[in-house]
Amino acid sequence: MEELEMQVELIEKWVEADDFAALQNYLNEQNISDVEELIDELPEYAALFIETLNINRAVHVFRILDFPTQERIFKKLSAGKVRELINEMPPDDRTSFLSELKGDVVKHLIIMLSPEERKEALSLLGYPEDSVGRLMTPDYITVKEHWNVSRILDHIRRYGNASETIDVLYVIDGEGKLIDDIRIRDVLIADLETVVSDLIDNRLISLNANDPQEEAVNVFRMNNRVALPVIDEQGIMLGIVTIDDILWVANEEYTEDMQRIGGTEALDEPYLDVSIMHLVKKRGGWLIVLFLGQLLTATVIEHFEGQLEKAIFLMALMPLIMSSGGNSGSQASTLIIQAMAMGEVTLADWWRVMKREILSGLFLGLILGTLGFVRIAGWQAFSHAYGEYWVLVATVVSLSLVGVVMWGSLTGSMLPFMLRRLGADPASSSAPFVSTLVDVTGLIIYFTIATLILGGVLL
Repeated sequence: MEELEMQVELIEKWVEADDFAALQNYLNEQNISDVEELIDELPEYAALFIETLNINRAVHVFRILDFPTQERIFKKLSAGKVRELINEMPPDDRTSFLSELKGDVVKHLIIMLSPEERKEALSLLGYPEDSVGRLMTPDYITVKEHWNVSRILDHIRRYGNASETIDVLYVIDGEGKLIDDIRIRDVLIADLETVVSDLIDNRLISLNANDPQEEAVNVFRMNNRVALPVIDEQGIMLGIVTIDDILWVANEEYTEDMQRIGGTEALDEPYLDVSIMHLVKKRGGWLIVLFLGQLLTATVIEHFEGQLEKAIFLMALMPLIMSSGGNSGSQASTLIIQAMAMGEVTLADWWRVMKREILSGLFLGLILGTLGFVRIAGWQAFSHAYGEYWVLVATVVSLSLVGVVMWGSLTGSMLPFMLRRLGADPASSSAPFVSTLVDVTGLIIYFTIATLILGGVLL
């Protein structure tokens, strides 16, 4: 922390003295992550840092910034620097940046691109939003089956500098169809006369350009790869997706899921960059939905108002029932959403999940039901609050807890499946939503059991 403060003081001194040569030398010697940290610490100098850095380092710094910061910087850069930056950015990072901007700005920036880069950018932007096509880069190394290792190495020396990565080489046929991929390690340890066809293992893993980005995250997670090829419906190779882009997607997906599970719409910007009105808009919709759900709870209570008047202690026990059902539902929902995100559970597994949740809900309900019975018995021993029919009251509480916990587990686990089947994000079955839903149905279960057992005795 002290070192950062010293860096800030030094930079402010150079800026005040207009000593941009010293600033440039200093920034060019820093790690990319260190420059990013300085931008976070001195946001008013962010555009100056990008202007001062040499173009290669400026591109590397710019590409790791979040979009709101990128947008603020872009508005303050000179036209010459903007042109340099947009042309030198890797195609996948440029596509990601352009896809976040408004239409008029995108058109203006695309005009600044060279004809070749412009064609590439328009091609990548033509893929659906959140598709693998938006992530891929066309900068990669391809080889042919009949090439030997000596020719491969010559090819890499000639074109490798323009490739996103040379860790993996891609074998294509004369029509551009992807045959397989080979690791550079296998090439380097092979004899110079070895041909590509002897190195391939026919264990190709590829992505389709129209696949959802979330699906690509799962493929990377299940396979130890730094890059994967992207093909079209005919098997023609279009580009590659690298692990750094996938990590960004995974982070965004995780953030969105956490926000939705918490009962709010996903924020498009960092929390502190979001305006108050935008924050209210993102949270207000869910709060209204949850409020309307709680109105149903009030309606259920009003419907059973007569029973509550005859046995007022039923009202006192309501929070015990409602919270238990809501908690079990929230637990089940969170577990299933996480399992879906990790690729551990698919739509086809709904029946297996249902059976597991019914059994686990039954056992959990029996545990809480036993504790509920003990609570009523203990309270009765000291205060005689439930009168001579305390056993019946304890039975109502116990059976209600079993029913509500089972129902909560079943609802919380099945709701993500229903949303996924309808094409919605399973994370939308947030904990507050599930809890509100189970509160309403849980009260119906509670009062129905109470009416059946206590009817003609206390009710």
